[in-house]
Amino acid sequence: MGANLLAVRSHNAALVLDLLRRAGADGISRLEIAERTGLTPQAVSKITARLRESGLATEAGRRASTGGKPRTVLRLVPEAGHAVGVHLDRDELRVVLVDLTGTVVGERGASLDLGAGGGVVVEAVAREVEGLVPEVAGAAGARPGSAPLPTPGHLLGIGVALPGPLDHAHGVLHRVTGFPEWDGFPLRDALAGRLGMPVVVDKDTNAAALGLAVGGEGGSFAYLHLGTGLGAGLVIGGGVHRGARTGAGEFGHQVIQLDGPPCDCGNRGCIEALCLAAVARGDLAEAARVLGTGAANLVGLLDIDLVLLGGRTVAADPEPFVHGVAAVLIEHAHREGTREAAVPVRVASGGVRGVAVGAAQLLLGPLFGRADG
Repeated sequence: MGANLLAVRSHNAALVLDLLRRAGADGISRLEIAERTGLTPQAVSKITARLRESGLATEAGRRASTGGKPRTVLRLVPEAGHAVGVHLDRDELRVVLVDLTGTVVGERGASLDLGAGGGVVVEAVAREVEGLVPEVAGAAGARPGSAPLPTPGHLLGIGVALPGPLDHAHGVLHRVTGFPEWDGFPLRDALAGRLGMPVVVDKDTNAAALGLAVGGEGGSFAYLHLGTGLGAGLVIGGGVHRGARTGAGEFGHQVIQLDGPPCDCGNRGCIEALCLAAVARGDLAEAARVLGTGAANLVGLLDIDLVLLGGRTVAADPEPFVHGVAAVLIEHAHREGTREAAVPVRVASGGVRGVAVGAAQLLLGPLFGRADG
C-alpha cells in the first residue's frame, strides 16, 4: 500500500488520526494531541512517528510556544488513502472516490435497473469502479504539481449503499422493496470477490446519515430520504442507529391510512405510497404534509433534535418540503404545548451525492475511530 493503513488501526492511533483530520491544513502539535487525548507525550510521539512513516501524516510547519522552542505542527495527508462510495438506486448508479478527509476527487454515474438481478448489478458496479480510479489518476497526472495518484494500492475498499431492508453485518440483502428477487443475495461477498478488495454494505439512508454525522451534524437527528423510495437514517447520540437487524429506519412503511393505496411492500396506506403518489401528480404540498406526519411520529417517539431532508425529489424543489414538514412539526409542538421548541427542519448538506459520499465513510469511519462506520 502507498500508506500502510491496516498497521495503524489501533484505538489510540485512530484518536490521533481523527484529531489530525479535524485540524485540517493548519495542523496540530504533539502537545495539543496529548492534551486532547489524554495520552502521554511519549505515546503520542510513537504514534505520530508511525503515522509519518506510513505516509498518513506530515509536518505542517512550526508554531510559536509560550516557552521553549517552537512546536512542530503535524497534519493529515489526505491523498495517502482513498475510499470508494457507491449509491445503488432503483434506476441509477453513482460512484465517488474520496480522500481521507472525505473530499470527492472523482465521480461517475450511469443508469441502472436494480431489477436486472445480482449478476448484472455487480458487473455494473465493477465497471464504474474500475473506470473511476484510472480516470482520476489520469486527470491528476495531467496537472503539474498534482497530488500522488489514487492508485488501487491506496484504496481502503468500497462502501455500497442501497435501499433496504438488508443485513449490514453480513452484507446480505433481504426483500428490497419492489425487488423481492434480491432476497438472500450476498452482495458484499459478490462484489469483494469480483473486485478483490474489502466491501461494506449498508442502507442508503444509514450511509447518508453517517456522512452527515462525520461532516459535523451533532446530537440526535433523522435524515429523511425521498427519491425513488422513502426511508430514514437515524443518528442517536452521535452514532448511527441501525437496530439489532439493520431494521431501524424503515420509515416509509409506517401505515398511516388503513384503507389507503397498496404499497410495494405489501401493506396499504404506507407513508411511502402516499408520498410518492402525491409527488407523481405534482402535489408537493400534500407530499410534504405526509412526510411531515411521519416526521412528527419520529419526533414524538425518539425526541430527536433535528430533521434533515434529502434525496433527489427534495433536491429538485426543496422549499415546499422544508416548509411543509416544518409546518406539521410546529403543529405537533403546539399540541404538545411546546411551540417554541418545535424541531427544526432543513435540507441536508451533500446534495444528490450525499448517499455515495456517506457510503465511502463506511470505510473511512473505522480508520478515525468511528465504530458505527
